[in-house]
Amino acid sequence: MNITAAPTSWDACVALFDSRALPVSSYQNLYDETYDVHSGALSVPGPLDLDALDLYGTGLVVDGDLTVEGAILNADDGCPALVVLGDLTASAVHLEGDAKLLVRGSVRVGAFVGHMTDKLVMIGGDLAAGVTVLSAGFFPDLVGGALTGPVLAPPYALAELGHEVAAPPAADVLVPEVLLADGEREDTPFDAPGVHGDRLYDHLAAGRPVLRG
Repeated sequence: MNITAAPTSWDACVALFDSRALPVSSYQNLYDETYDVHSGALSVPGPLDLDALDLYGTGLVVDGDLTVEGAILNADDGCPALVVLGDLTASAVHLEGDAKLLVRGSVRVGAFVGHMTDKLVMIGGDLAAGVTVLSAGFFPDLVGGALTGPVLAPPYALAELGHEVAAPPAADVLVPEVLLADGEREDTPFDAPGVHGDRLYDHLAAGRPVLRG
């Protein structure tokens, strides 16, 4: 996918981050390298595969709002960083590789999925999702605002997020095609209760609905 962006030095990126009031704690763990910077709001068709982005630098910085008409996907290690200095809106976000996602504003998605990733995920504002699915030790490093919508996650992840109530049954939230059947087990360590991780990813990547109703 071709995105118009200018190669920008790390020092210039830091100056941009500071001018947009992105906390130092958000970007200090990014690689100190060149990044591709898109000036202004950006709208792209999806899916937006972070693993396959053709960039000059180490990551993509959007100096404004990012809207993706589809899912943002990451499944492999070594994906570029995505830094959004406004709000992020997409049909879904699915992270399970070496994800580095920084959003200064809020994230609004139909589904937010995180699975067993060596990641840096920081959201300065709200995380508003039709469903949030967390697996195998994944949880965002920061959600500065409110996390709204049902959360499907093991008890330890709910506790990390400060949720004191149990997750709702996955069957009440997700379409049957992405659920584990009775007695079915996955070959992966995906441990969000009742959810088949591979089928969930395939649905999101194909743009198929995952929420009931």
